[in-house]
Formats: sequence, structure tokens, C-alpha cells
Amino acid sequence: MKPQAGAAAQGYAPLAERLRPQTLGEVIGQQHLLGEGMALRLAFESGQPHSCIFWGPPGTGKTTIARLMADAFGAQFIAISAVLGGVKDIREAVERAQAALGGDSVQGSVGPVQGGARQGALLGARRTIVFVDEVHRFNKSQQDAFLPHVESGLFTFVGATTENPSFEVNSALLSRAAVYVLQPLSATDLKQIVAKASVVGSLPAIENDALERLVAYADGDARRLINTLETLAVAAGSEKRVEITDAWLLRVLGERLRRFDKEGEQFYDTISALHKSVRGSDPDAALYWFARMLDGGVDPRYLARRLIRMATEDVGLADPRALRLALDANEVYERLGSPEGELALAECLVYLAVAPKSNAVYKAFNEARAFVKKDGTRPVPMHLRNAPTKLMKDLDYGRGYRYAHDEEGGFAAGESYLPDGMPAPGFYRPVRRGLEIRIADKLDELRRLNHQQN
Repeated sequence: MKPQAGAAAQGYAPLAERLRPQTLGEVIGQQHLLGEGMALRLAFESGQPHSCIFWGPPGTGKTTIARLMADAFGAQFIAISAVLGGVKDIREAVERAQAALGGDSVQGSVGPVQGGARQGALLGARRTIVFVDEVHRFNKSQQDAFLPHVESGLFTFVGATTENPSFEVNSALLSRAAVYVLQPLSATDLKQIVAKASVVGSLPAIENDALERLVAYADGDARRLINTLETLAVAAGSEKRVEITDAWLLRVLGERLRRFDKEGEQFYDTISALHKSVRGSDPDAALYWFARMLDGGVDPRYLARRLIRMATEDVGLADPRALRLALDANEVYERLGSPEGELALAECLVYLAVAPKSNAVYKAFNEARAFVKKDGTRPVPMHLRNAPTKLMKDLDYGRGYRYAHDEEGGFAAGESYLPDGMPAPGFYRPVRRGLEIRIADKLDELRRLNHQQN
């Protein structure tokens, strides 16, 4: 009777828990790390855990891989949430790691202990893996608290973050941990999860259009997909449905799936309309398309990134303040979230629409890249070379260089900064709008002085 009771308990477990991989081979996605011969797979097979940081979007398997790591190494698994935890949790983790290293029992501890690790406890001393979710939310002193214990080998540190660890994790801790970059799950990966969930979660058949919409809505996030499937399973069961159609899917999930297929043509058409409205200096049209995308469920962070792109591509040096405003709006949204932070994005959007426009830098950069790609590798002229040693000076490195700050007006008229024999390419051609009017006038004056000198 006990196995039946266990099965019943398993049936009531959340779908995400029932789908959680029990072995490395069951993990869907991240094969650039977990495939045969790949970096993380080799680390598992080595039997030697090492401190690491998993960096990737939500729902890509960071926690799952950390738990499997504990199983593979027979280690105690201690989970800390940087959102809710603090130094007290770190101190408790240290005490539990010390107890496990001494062979003490860890029953009743605050973090989950995996099956392989639990067996290891009966044999005496064992390793500990301390997993810190959202590690970027710990401040500097909290992150520093891990350092002495990582260095001493008391436990293996594993962090998970959705933010770039180069900016959010202390350099001292970062230098002691390998960084593994997890990618959003592909459409194929997500369809595998749906197939598995259909069996485990007793889902009815899903027609192809509904499946494509579900995959697009998940947007690479397995957790979002599984939670949605669980909602559908409950709704389908109550109605005794034998198939999930696209129309029924839209009716059940309503606003969450309305209008946008994030991999479809409509999404790209709409973001194109938004971008072109800003470029065309129409704030009303820009606000309309912006509101349409928010209403359709587009992540405001994506729109914030697009604003930064518009500021650099279409406003440029005609109004350099636009880029700073776009970055500030992005930061405001990160602090306030939705819906409050969306107003900052809208404010930036209107500013970009009414700002003077210039794509001169955008065009110049593209021309320079195209030129360098097809041109040969021209040597750096001797007068522009660095000469940090006596030998280099003896070889005439830097000889004849004119220090512009010592020249009249801070400009060495007639000096050349291009490779020898290379004609002036004229990549950057400022427009007669906004600040670039003054930039163009300045460049004209500098060219006049060069001409006089030559």
C-alpha cells in the first residue's frame, strides 16, 4: 500500500516538481554545457565540484543543474535566496557545512537534501554545496562573507543570476568561480517539455497552432511554460476536454496570450512600426505602438533596450542627451517595475521622437567596419606608435609625434593619424541638425587649418 500512497502524493505535487530531471541526461536544453564533452558535463564526470555561477534568463535550469550537481557529488545541498536571506542564512550554512564535514547528521536542516547526499550522510563526512539564488541581490559585504569558506574548501559555492556577473558579483568572488552562461530554451526544447508534461500531467492533445502559441508565449522560459501547462490541465479537466485548441487557449488564458506571437511576423511588424514612428518624429504614433506592445504582453525590458538602440541609431550626436535619458529610463524601470516604471519609458520615447535626428555616426561606423573588413592590415605609422622602452625609442617609435595639447588651440594642424598612404575616408559626415550643426562647423574649421598647414 505504501507505494500507492507515494504515487498519490506524487500526483498532487506541482507539475514543475514532477517534471524536474533526476539525472543529467534528463535535462532538456543547455547542451552547449551539458552535452558529451562539454564543459559542465566534464565537471560532473570529474567527481570534483568547483565553485561556479550560472548566468542566464529565468526558467533555463539554473536551480535544477545545481541540485543535480549535489546529487552527482553526494553533497549536502543548502539553498539560500538572496531576495529573502541575509548574513544569518550564510552563517547557518557555514555551521551546517561544518557539521556535515564532521559527519554530523543534517536532518531537520532548512535546505533540501538530495537523495544521493542523504545516503552520503550515513557514511560520515561529506561535501556541501551552498546554492545562492539571485546572488546579484546580495550586497558587497554579504558576498564577501562567502570568500573565506570558499577558499578554505568548507563548501562549494554555486550562484545563480539573471544579471551580468561582471557588474553584479564582487570581483573577488567572481575570480574564484567559473561562469557558465545558460541560454533561453529553444522552441524544440520547449516542445519536448510539452510532450513530457502531456504524459506526466495528463494533458489532453494540443493542436499545432495552440502548441506554437504556447511555445512563443514561454519565450525560452521553461518555468513559465510549465506553470501555463498546469493551468491548462486544471481547466481542461474541469471541462472534460479531449483537445486544447488555439481558440480555447486564448479564451482560458485571456490577456496573457492576447495579440502577440513573440516569434511571429506581427511582433516584428509592430516593433518596426514603433521604431519608424520615433525616427519619423511622431510622438503620438510612437506612444500608440508602445502601448500596443505593452498591452500584448511584451516584456518592458525589451522595449527599454530598443529605446537605447533608437537613441544611438536615430538621434545620435544630434542630441547626445537622448542616450543618457534612455539609460536612465532603463534604470528607473528596473527599480520600479510595472506599471510605474513604464511611465519613464514612455517619457523617454516621446523625447526620442521629438529630438533632432542624425544617423551620421551609425552610417560612419558601418562604413568603417566594411572598409576594415575588405582592406589589408596597414601598419601603424612610426610617429603614432607607443615607445615605453629604450629599444623602441631607438627604433624611432613615437618620433615626430606632436602632442596636440601643446599646440595652438589644442590642435596639431597638418598632423596625420591614418596609416601612411591611406586617403582620408570621410566616414563621419555630420548632418545639419541639432548639436551636429556645431560639430560640422568645428570639423570644417579643423580641415581649413590642416589645409593651410599643408
